[in-house]
Amino acid sequence: MKNKTLWLKKSCVIGAIVLAAASFAACGTDKAADAGQSSQTEQADNSAEPESFDKVATSADMSSVSDVVKDGMTPVEGSQIKDGTYDITVDSSSSMFSVTSCKLTVKDGKMTAVMTMGGKGYLYVYMGTGEEAAKAEKSDYIPFVEDQNGQHTFTVPVEALDKGLNCAAFSKNKEMWYDRTLVFRADSLPSDAYAEGTGKSVSDLNLADGDYTAAVTLEGGSGRASVQSPAKIHVENGQATATIVWSSSNYDYMIVDGQKYLPMENTETATFEIPVSVFDRKITVAADTTAMSTPHEITYTLYFESASVQ
Repeated sequence: MKNKTLWLKKSCVIGAIVLAAASFAACGTDKAADAGQSSQTEQADNSAEPESFDKVATSADMSSVSDVVKDGMTPVEGSQIKDGTYDITVDSSSSMFSVTSCKLTVKDGKMTAVMTMGGKGYLYVYMGTGEEAAKAEKSDYIPFVEDQNGQHTFTVPVEALDKGLNCAAFSKNKEMWYDRTLVFRADSLPSDAYAEGTGKSVSDLNLADGDYTAAVTLEGGSGRASVQSPAKIHVENGQATATIVWSSSNYDYMIVDGQKYLPMENTETATFEIPVSVFDRKITVAADTTAMSTPHEITYTLYFESASVQ
């Protein structure tokens, strides 16, 4: 009986040892599996970064391209803008690189812009051509930053406004550089953003109270609309007002510097009296057209030439 009891005790001890060994082995296997899975995850994360950045899209790889540099554009440098941060419109040569909003910061004559993108398809941008980007150091690439709304943004230097700037964008899916042209629109800045000495005021021109004329140039819209030039200019108490005569009667109001102006009565075409805040610099205005099925505002610029004042 004593031998049988001793045998049972030995069996229990051996069984416990076997179970412990099996459990340890299983634990080790799980840890190894976890380690392997972690390694695979890290590899997957690393694989998201392209191995090379030397491929450049050809014209056959790209969708249609728009010419965003307009005739008559004059580059505006940072020295011409007051220090500050401004909302600015950015035109892109490709609908595949859509800038939905942009903040321009000017400091000591230098300009930078934070562009908020309409999508998340690009990993990097480079302010230059695709060929230049492919040869550049990766440290020169500008990565996206995700903002608080989950949108991708790029912070880029801006050489000048109203100038076509080369911008190469690296596609996450295609893993190649795409050439884009960007224009940061000076006419989308508020009129008080310009530094003193850019453009000329009534006092700069020494215009006494009275009536004058001045050549005026209209830009914007479809290009079909025009205004009568020269335009009548009336100066009173140092303030200039222009009579703008449109080629169409289908404008029911204009907006200048945030103020709404209604057309004059008893005129053949839409005619407005609006303030002229500056000569020799584009003034952004909006005009509401009723020519289409649904009225809508169109943005234009007016440029009053001081040399033509008489």
